[in-house]
Amino acid sequence: MSAEPTLLAPDDGQETPGDAPSAGRSGWASLRPLVLRLHFYAGVLIAPFLLVAATTGLLYACSFQAEKIVYDHEMRVPVSANGTELPVSRQVAAARKAYPEGEIGAVRPSPEEGATTRVLLTGVPGVDEDRKLAVFVNPYNGEVRGALEQYGSTGALPLRTWISELHRNLHLGEPGRLYSELAASWLWVIAGGGLVLWFGRRRARRKLRGTTGRRRTLSLHGSVGVWAAAGLIFLSATGLTWSTYAGESISDLREAIGQTTPTVTAGVAGGGGEHAEHDASGSAGAAKGDDVGLDAVLKTARSEGLGNPVEIVAPADASSAYVVSQVQRGWPTKQDSVAIDPATGEVTDVQRFADYPVLAKLTRWGIDAHTGVLFGLANQIALAALALCLILLIVWGYRMWWQRGRGTAFGRPLPRGAWQNVPAYVLVPLMAAIAALGYFVPLLGIPLAAFLAVDIVLGEIAYRRGRRSYA
Repeated sequence: MSAEPTLLAPDDGQETPGDAPSAGRSGWASLRPLVLRLHFYAGVLIAPFLLVAATTGLLYACSFQAEKIVYDHEMRVPVSANGTELPVSRQVAAARKAYPEGEIGAVRPSPEEGATTRVLLTGVPGVDEDRKLAVFVNPYNGEVRGALEQYGSTGALPLRTWISELHRNLHLGEPGRLYSELAASWLWVIAGGGLVLWFGRRRARRKLRGTTGRRRTLSLHGSVGVWAAAGLIFLSATGLTWSTYAGESISDLREAIGQTTPTVTAGVAGGGGEHAEHDASGSAGAAKGDDVGLDAVLKTARSEGLGNPVEIVAPADASSAYVVSQVQRGWPTKQDSVAIDPATGEVTDVQRFADYPVLAKLTRWGIDAHTGVLFGLANQIALAALALCLILLIVWGYRMWWQRGRGTAFGRPLPRGAWQNVPAYVLVPLMAAIAALGYFVPLLGIPLAAFLAVDIVLGEIAYRRGRRSYA
């Protein structure tokens, strides 16, 4: 079945794909056919990628709550009668006794009553290098509740990690990321173009209530598209911030203007003794040389105002400090971090989220909102709703094309040559802006250039055939 997955299609009372643009028009009237043609083809070519991204994104939005159900035994424990927790060092020792392989990469103490402590191990045989083995410990009695692979700074467990990888790269590795970047690169174009087309109509032609058939589908398609457009554009923009190619351009720009995300300095003058050596229990702090230990490090971090949840990263070597960081991505965001000398227990560096550059903060909030952690359950519901809206918009686009399938009108876009009616003072800046944008967002620019090349070739072929028919 052929389809027209445009965000907002022209209604039957407007210019349709069979109508030629009139000559001598200026401004929006002359630009509209170009927007409509781009909107049409972008929808046709990109819709399959968007459909996959929306479907997997919907699954990801639901994975947070599913994770809590599936891994409830590991993540939750009954609260002790007196509510007293064991020292963190004892919890770590219990984890190392049960899982002696690998090295301690970090520790996430229980962030709230009834939550387990996570001891994160690196270098464990059978665990991918980009993941850690999270050992879950009951903070009240030291019972080890189990161990699961953990991925990323949000602490994703196997179920959410699997769905996240499906959404990001279809489990195809780095090559698979091209699909999601292509979808993100074009989503804002399709959504923005549809929004412009919808509000560019005359008021009388927007009154589609009570209609049937294709016009009814258009009414649903357009109304939902208008309400969802801002959210879809936001998802597109935030998705590009950590994509492969456009994300690199964004990172380069942020670095050039001094808006990168700062990090705490973990170096210790003089090497800090032998604190990098760990004893048999694997406790990052129970070292052979001078080391104040995990409990003292955590106490110092608390005195600097670092409240739960936090992550304690062990010193990487003899010249490194402990780094304690807040890991709350929800609102209000807690991302302060401190470096603590393992030999003396003194704070050597402090980095406050309040001191982040503006773009670093916006990037952090944007990514966290995109991944469903900034506002918790409400954020996840909003993401699921946007994913459903995008799925419906694509399905309605297919249906409109099917409903319009009458003879040669089936799926036919606006005729070529609409650009000739666009005034030079509009066309030249527009083409320059598109070229610059295509350079920084290559999975927008390359497909667009390919489309133009194919379109020109097809137009030339059609022109020559026409000339031969009249010869």
